[in-house]
Amino acid sequence: MDDQKTARGEALRLVAGRFPDALGAVLGGSLAQGRATATSDLDVAVLLPDSDRSRREVVRHEGRVAELFLNTLADIPEFFAWDRARRRGTVLFLYDQGLPLADPFGHVARTRELARRTLAAGPPPLTPAEWEHGRYVLTCYLDDLVDTAPADRYEQLSLADHALREAAHLLTAHHRAWTGIGKWLPRRLLGADPVRGRALLEGHRTVAERGDPAPLATAVRDLLGVLGGPLREGYAHPWNP
Repeated sequence: MDDQKTARGEALRLVAGRFPDALGAVLGGSLAQGRATATSDLDVAVLLPDSDRSRREVVRHEGRVAELFLNTLADIPEFFAWDRARRRGTVLFLYDQGLPLADPFGHVARTRELARRTLAAGPPPLTPAEWEHGRYVLTCYLDDLVDTAPADRYEQLSLADHALREAAHLLTAHHRAWTGIGKWLPRRLLGADPVRGRALLEGHRTVAERGDPAPLATAVRDLLGVLGGPLREGYAHPWNP
């Protein structure tokens, strides 16, 4: 709680100093959720008047790195649509789960409500072409993973990483759930499917710790079975320059 209070004060001073015309602001990320470490960034979303411009900035404030998500009011609906299309909803979750810092005109409250409605709708479904492409790519990673010699640890680890990412993309899409990258990949994966998600993560860890691809391969085959099976011959992808 003390860390959260300190971070809130830092964020308020940052917004007041850099954006005196701000219409409101929200503190998000680990500091807002009580999961901060000693090196956690300040993640701050700031609503700007329409005379400004939307952008993202990274600055250092009072010794801490701060990531700033800056949006004008007019841009918020389009930006949220773009954030949803990415299937990660980074800024959507920041507004939904963050701590309001200032909201003198009620714009933050209305923006948070829009974020919640957008998140409740879920990410857009994959198209048939995207499903086929995902199955094909994951099948390729699976085949290469099981065919790679145990001595080729660099290749084995790279393939395990790519297989996990593609599997997470498809498994979250299967559940119409949000996905993530970095530390949010395992969080979103376990949230979408605790059983299959954990099997994929444990399989990936087994490759890293013991050089054994079998558990990850089993988890990937299980997922592919749910999605229609591996896809090799018969796959076609048009070139769209």
